[in-house]
Amino acid sequence: MKNLKLPITIDPFKSSQRRLECNGYFELLGFERLLAVSEKACEQVNVKVNFDVDEQGLTLLSGEASAQVNLICQRCNEPFVQDLSVNFSYSPVKNEEGAELLPSHYDVVVVDENGEVNLRELVEDELIINIPLVPKHDLKDCNADANTSWGRLPDTLEKPNPFDVLKNLK
Repeated sequence: MKNLKLPITIDPFKSSQRRLECNGYFELLGFERLLAVSEKACEQVNVKVNFDVDEQGLTLLSGEASAQVNLICQRCNEPFVQDLSVNFSYSPVKNEEGAELLPSHYDVVVVDENGEVNLRELVEDELIINIPLVPKHDLKDCNADANTSWGRLPDTLEKPNPFDVLKNLK
């Protein structure tokens, strides 16, 4: 059952009733917004999604996704491979009013007019959020001269007192 191409959209309510578990992948080429801020390092995004109903009877969509992308190090301007790995938990609602009734530990996703969730966009959003704000190599792997220690301050600073001139006026 591994290496199945996942559907782009899925009905979360029907899938939750069946307690569906999806384990598969999306082609990374379909993630245009993610590729706009990074470069491709692997061919696919591995995704595992579970559909369930919680104790309160709420539909639950949870899972994990992982991919590798190339980012540009902001210290040395060289590309490096960044592993992106996310966990997510959503509860789908039909409209914005239903979102106010959900517990705070669930993120909200609004279903479309067909009652489906765009699973690929959901995973893409999670991966984009997981990209570091300032991508950098580990310091030991970086080619830039990035010495992060700037020296030590002396224990006592010998600065002349500007009021010493006033002593001479007495």
